[in-house]
Amino acid sequence: QPEVGKPMRNCYSLPGPDFTYGMYLHRRDGGVAEAIGHWDTVKAKPHVRILPRDFVTMGRMAVGEGCTTAREFALYYKFKDIRCKDEGILRYGGKAPPGMTFGRPPRPSTPFFDLMQHRYKELWMESQRARTAVQYMVKKKMSDVRGNRTTFLRTHPLPAKEESFWHPQRFEKVWTPH
Repeated sequence: QPEVGKPMRNCYSLPGPDFTYGMYLHRRDGGVAEAIGHWDTVKAKPHVRILPRDFVTMGRMAVGEGCTTAREFALYYKFKDIRCKDEGILRYGGKAPPGMTFGRPPRPSTPFFDLMQHRYKELWMESQRARTAVQYMVKKKMSDVRGNRTTFLRTHPLPAKEESFWHPQRFEKVWTPH
């Protein structure tokens, strides 16, 4: 039974009072004075990343070379090792190519002279006038009475039919009195 008001004891025996928990760093143990007085600078090791193989490009090139069997493809992949291109240019301290910028370009500045002369109001008014003119033309076209076939034939009569003197072959031998 556990003692009242105390947690149950576990079965592990703890180390003695001279034991230090955590990791002890031998090279810098100057205490707080060293931690405050010196910046901790770590030289970055060059990280060489091995990119995955580009099997799509290798397969396309193998077909172009005339490979047809799985063994030929495997031999081609063994001798032609093509890797994917690195698309993360600025990943973990990479260098950007010169002249390359990131982000959205800034808006062009608004000309203050145009604001003072109410130029934007005039442009908006012109567009509104053009819009109402177009709407008026569309409404006028819709209001016109649509002509039917009879009105079209009155204005555009059909051409007169010419009489044809052509007869089928079987009626050619028929005797006709003159």
